[in-house]
Amino acid sequence: MTGTPDFGCLPTIIGSMPHTDPQAACRLIGRFLKDIPVWPQLPNRSAEENMYAQFGQGFPGIVMADGRITIDRSRDLELGLERLYTAHASNAYADYPIGPDHAAGLQAFLNLDLATPLAVKGQVTGPISWGLCVTDGVHYAVYDDSLADAMARHLRLKAAWQESVLRRLSPNVILFVDEPYLTSLGSAFVSLPSEKVVALLTETLGGIAGIRGLHCCGNTDWTLLLDLPIHILSFDAYNYAGALSTYPEQVQSFLKRGGTVAWGIVPNDEEALARESVASLKDRLEEAMAPYARSGTPFKRLLQQALLTPSCGLASLSAEAAEHCLEFLAQLSARMRQQHAL
Repeated sequence: MTGTPDFGCLPTIIGSMPHTDPQAACRLIGRFLKDIPVWPQLPNRSAEENMYAQFGQGFPGIVMADGRITIDRSRDLELGLERLYTAHASNAYADYPIGPDHAAGLQAFLNLDLATPLAVKGQVTGPISWGLCVTDGVHYAVYDDSLADAMARHLRLKAAWQESVLRRLSPNVILFVDEPYLTSLGSAFVSLPSEKVVALLTETLGGIAGIRGLHCCGNTDWTLLLDLPIHILSFDAYNYAGALSTYPEQVQSFLKRGGTVAWGIVPNDEEALARESVASLKDRLEEAMAPYARSGTPFKRLLQQALLTPSCGLASLSAEAAEHCLEFLAQLSARMRQQHAL
C-alpha cells in the first residue's frame, strides 16, 4: 500500500445528504468542504438513489420495485453474467456507468466550478452490504457464491467508472467503499467466513486506482479491515471510539504503512448535535485519539494522518441540521489545524 497525503484533519463527509435538490446539496458541500468536496447521495430524492439501488443498474436480472431490490431468476442470467465477466476481464468500466436517474448528485457535482481541491471524494456500496440487501426472492445474494462473485466484480466496475469521471475535477480521487453491514459479521444474522468477506472486498477495492477508503459505521472485526488493501479506514468515532481503541498496535501498524484514519466525530443525530459545540467535539476527538498516543503512536502523527467526518451519512437529518453538522465539521477542522500547526 502506498501512503496517502497527510490530510492533517481536513474535513469531508461520508456521502449522503437529506436534500432532494442536487444543486442545493452541492452548494452546501462547496461552501464547507473546499479541500475535499464530495458528490452527494440523495436517497430522499428517489428510491433509485438509495445506496443499494444506486449501484444496481446493469446487474444481470436486477429488478427494483417498491423499495426492494431482487434478482429475477426466471430471466436468463447467463448472457448478463457473461457480459459482466467479459467487461471485468478487459476493465471495460465504461459499460457500467451510474446513470443520472440513479445519482443526480453526482451529475450536479461534475458540473461544479471548483477551485483547486486537494482531492475529490466519491463512494460505492460494498459487496457485503449490497449482497445482504439484494435477494433472489428467497435468499440473500451474498450467500450464492456465483452471484456474490459477480456482485463484487460489478461493483468494482462501478467504482472504476466513477473514479474515471471524478478525475475530470481532480487528479486525486478518494473512493470509499461503504459497508454498514460489516457490523453484523460473526452474528447470527450474518454467517460469512472471513476469507469470503476479504475476497469480495478485495475484488471491489481493486477497481479503485486512487485512494481507497473503507467506511463502517459501527463495531466490527477491525483487524480484518485494517489488513485490507485500503489507504483510509473510516469509522464512527463519536459512538464507537472505544471499539477501535482496543486494537492500538494494529492501528499503529496501519499508520506506519501510510494509512489514514477518518474520525467520524461529528454526530449525525439531531439531538446529539444540539448538545455539542466545537469545543466539546474537540475534547471528544482528542479523547478518542488518546489511547493510541498512550500506546506509542505520536499524537502529531495521529493528527497528520487524520480526516474528520460526520459519524455517518447525513440523509436522516433535516437540511438545516445537515448544514449545522457541516459547519461544526469545518470549524472543528480549522481549530485543530490552527492549534496544532497542521
